[in-house]
Parts: sequence; structure tokens; C-alpha cells
Amino acid sequence: MIFNPSNKLPYRRYVLGIAIALIIFAGTDAYCANVKQEMTAAVDAVRPALVRIHVVSTDYRQGREMKIESFGSGVIISPEGYAVTNHHVAADAERIMCTLADKREVDAKLVGTDPLADIAVIKLISPDGKPFPSAQWGDSSKLEVGDYVYAMGCPYALSQSVTMGMISNTELVMPPGSYSECFELDGEDVGSIVRWIGHDALIRPGNSGGPLVDRTGKIVGINEISFGLSGAIPSNLARKVVEQIIEKGKVTRSWLGLEVQPLLESSGLERGVLVSGILEGSPADKAGFRSGDILLRLAGREVTARFREEIPLFNQFVADLPVGKPVQAVVLRDRKEQTLTVVPVEREKATDKQHELRSWGICCTNITYLMQKEMRRETQDGVLVTSVLPSGPAGSAKPPLREQDVITSVGGQPVKDVAALRSVTKQLTEGKEEPIPVVVQFERKLKHYATVVKIGKNEQSQTGAEISKAWLPIDSQVLTRELAEALGVPNKTGVRITQVYPESSASKAGLMVGDIILKLDGEDIPAEQEGDEDVLPSLIRQYDVGSKVKLDIVRDGKPMSLEVELEASPRLAQDLPRYENDDFEFTARDIAFEDWAAGNVPRGQAGALVES
Repeated sequence: MIFNPSNKLPYRRYVLGIAIALIIFAGTDAYCANVKQEMTAAVDAVRPALVRIHVVSTDYRQGREMKIESFGSGVIISPEGYAVTNHHVAADAERIMCTLADKREVDAKLVGTDPLADIAVIKLISPDGKPFPSAQWGDSSKLEVGDYVYAMGCPYALSQSVTMGMISNTELVMPPGSYSECFELDGEDVGSIVRWIGHDALIRPGNSGGPLVDRTGKIVGINEISFGLSGAIPSNLARKVVEQIIEKGKVTRSWLGLEVQPLLESSGLERGVLVSGILEGSPADKAGFRSGDILLRLAGREVTARFREEIPLFNQFVADLPVGKPVQAVVLRDRKEQTLTVVPVEREKATDKQHELRSWGICCTNITYLMQKEMRRETQDGVLVTSVLPSGPAGSAKPPLREQDVITSVGGQPVKDVAALRSVTKQLTEGKEEPIPVVVQFERKLKHYATVVKIGKNEQSQTGAEISKAWLPIDSQVLTRELAEALGVPNKTGVRITQVYPESSASKAGLMVGDIILKLDGEDIPAEQEGDEDVLPSLIRQYDVGSKVKLDIVRDGKPMSLEVELEASPRLAQDLPRYENDDFEFTARDIAFEDWAAGNVPRGQAGALVES
């Protein structure tokens, strides 16, 4: 329409339209200003209490106890300096350093952790005795889909940051069938008790343990996971765990020994929880529960789990039952209700602390009750091997000990636990200058084996360095029956070369990727199934460094023989001593095998690598 001053009606409409637009724009500006003011207030309420956490912790790998460093986030919840973070951030901490919002660095100590809920509590140490700024807990049960939230933390160990998002799901569980469906920490299935708050505020590595904050500046969650959607532990659950850790140093939970799942659609039932399994000897077993029972009421309360999202809430309810106090349970069995009496007991840890036994070259642990049931063993007696140093005494035995083996006897003496293994080792080796060969009986997948391990004097001449063993400088895969048939060598055992290290004796001898090694000095190589990866390296380690061995191989369907000189086993980066300089804040080490194998440095390169 063309504006004509003589036409009054269109003119009035034109003016009215402009007025409405101005009102809308003014309202939008006011709304944006209010949102920004609200966001600033919420962030400012928590930011002073936000901490970046630098942890030096103990880890156990390849038969060694080692120190590792990691970073995470946390939030101070009391003026005394108590702060909450994730278990996977602070567990096994040897030293904790926290960076505050004002960039000050203070030491902290570990108060306690709970792997089942993935919560840890640390306490910051005030250098001047002054109180710390702290944030307040909010009520996670009041969150609704669509609420705005702020994820605060220190991604990638950087300075404090904030991202904004929206609550997407208040009852988030792991996606079915995904690799992360069972999120385990120290043997505990975190998802069995945690139902996460799903949100789309971006979190990255290093955000773990940081707070999820609502629009009022209260902590409504502790950020933990991210798999496309971010997930936070609800504050109501986290707060309950934190309060127990501060009060007692640990979390006490009840346990019945029930395995449950949602009701089957075919049952036609609208209420109840399906009992899918009973652990033998558990309170539920003693009370008379059976697989297939439908649990209707427990401790006077109706219970229902029709969907996966309801299982964590049921498990939380069971965990909160009073320990040692009998409770009534009503189950539906054969379409009839029955009443059972069950006495909850205190829930034990899923796993025990690991230990390094240097004279064996292994890391190991005691077997807990839950581990015993999972392994289907009749007793907890024995020591579980958690990792093996390949070139150590246990790794060089014939057959070598492996991860998940259970040592049951040494030198004819039964081994009940790690303390007993240490004791018998001391008895056999005390005063001896040379390693002592002993017969070791062990279980592997419930089968009973024996081997001879030379235990005794520590083979290390200096920290991080070990006596070199013979080594064939290749990588290989096991020649399984299916692979042997496909490659034209049916009914043969051995390995197929997957990598030949350049400038090595194997390369100079003419070995190539794809070669199939069937014999070592005329003897068959008994590697034929997954798990036999260490068979050839173990045989090679029996030779002296510099020895020449004959390898019978098949290349492109043609048999041939090659002679190869064995090299000294390479020194791995994890085994090398570190040099730390506090003035310049860096750590350096010698150049290791992995460095030249990956092509990062030429072989034989002198010098040192700065790691951090």
C-alpha cells in the first residue's frame, strides 16, 4: 500500500503498527537484559567456589605401580574447604593441588570416595586459616525438561569456564547396547544407582566433577559423562553421598543380593519388579527369593520398575534400608502372593586395593565376595593377578602368569590373600642372592595349572631400569585356526607378522609383514587362540641377547627359513626414570622405544624428551 496523507485510516494503522513494533522491541531488550542479569548472578554465586584439580595418583599397569597425573574440576561446598568432585578424578590420589578462581594454588587432601556414585570429597588446606568461598546445594528433584542450566568447570585443565544449556532429560540412563551401557569404576556399575540429569551444556575432558548450576545459582548436579548428551549426577544423590563421606569417611549401603530388571510386557502386570537372579549365600538367597519372583512390596512400600529408567531408583531404595534390621518383602510367585523376611547386610566393596610385588613382576589384589561370585569360584582364597610385567619373573615363566589368573599355592604352601603371598615369598627368598625357582599353582578360567616362577632378588639395578631380555623386533598376531585355514596353512600354529621395526635385526634378516612364523629353532610355536599373544615373546626371552635363532616361515604360500639375531628388549617409556625440575616446571626422560617406533625420533637419537 502506498501511503497517502489524505487517507486517514491507513495512516492510523501505520502509526499503530510502528507503536506495536517499538513495544515488542523494547520488551525483547528488557527480557534479554533480565536473562543476562540472571545468568550473571547465577554464575557469580558459584564461580568463586569453582576449583581446578590437579591430581597425582597411583595406578597399576603391566606389573608395575606407577604415578600418573590427571586434571578435573570441583566445587567448594563449605567454608572449611570441603569440595566435591568425581571419584574417577580423585581416587587413589597421592597429592592434590587445587587452583582457585583467583588463581591461587592450595594443597588438598582426599577425605573419601564412592565409586558406585562416582563421587569424591577433598578438603582444601587454607594457608592463612581464612574460610573459603563456597556454593550452595540446590534441589535436583525440582528440575524440569526445558530449564536452563550452566555447566561450570575447567575443560582441558584450562581456566574456569561456563557453558549454557537446557535440561533435556531428567531420567537419563546409558543407551541400551552401547559400549557405555555398563559404566564401571573399580568394579562398580555406576548406572545401577545413578540416573543422570541429561543436558546440552557442552562439557569436555576436565569438566568432570564440576557443578551443574541452575538459574538461581545453586548446585543441582555434578557433571560426569558425555556421549553426545552431557550427564550430571543429581545433587540430591551427590549431597547424600558427600555428607556420609564427610561424617564417616565412607558410604554405608544395604545389600540384599538381588539382581532385578524391569517387568516383561508379557507379564501383563502394572506394578512390581522382576527378580532376575539371586547371589548364592546372599540375604535374598537365605530369605527364600527365587529367580522369576515379582517383588511387589519391600519394607512396607510398593515398588515398581516397568522401565530401565526406574531401576536406579529401586536400587537407591534398597541401599537406604537399615543394615541388620529385618524387613518384610511381598513377592508374586505362581500367581500367589508370598511374604518373605530378609535381613539387609552392609554392602562390601566390589574390588580391593591393588599391590605391586616387584620380586614377582606382577600387580595383584585380594578377591572380594562380589568378585568371587562373579568369577564363580567356591572361595575367596587366592590372589588375583591384575597385570604382569612381560619381562619379569612371572611373565617369563613357562607357562607365564597372565592377567586374571588366581595364584592359589606357592612352593606347596596355600595362598589365602596378598599378605600370605608376601609372607611365603619372604620365607622362600630371605637371605638368597639368586632368584629361587618355585612351583606356583594357579587357576585360569576355573582350570587348574602349575608353572615355575623364579622369584627373589629384585632384578632392577636402578629405578625404572631392568635387566634386558632377548627380543625379536616384530609385532605379530596369533595364527588362529580360522586364520591358518584362510592363509593356506591349515592345522598349523604360530604367528603372523604385522610389523617389522625398521633398522632392526629382523628387518636386516629379511622378515616381512605377512610372513607366517611356524617354528623357532625347529620347535612348533604353540599359539593358536586369542590370549596366546605372549607365547612367542615368552619363548624368545629364554634366549640370551645376541643369540641367533632359526625361524621357519611361510611367505606367499612358500616355506623358507631365516636366521635372525635377537636384540635386547627395548626400554619402555613407562619404565624409564624421570627428571623433574620444579624451577622450570617440566619433567623429562630418556628417549624410549615407542618414540622411534612411532617415527617421532630417529633410532639411536641421543637426548631427552620433555614430557610436561
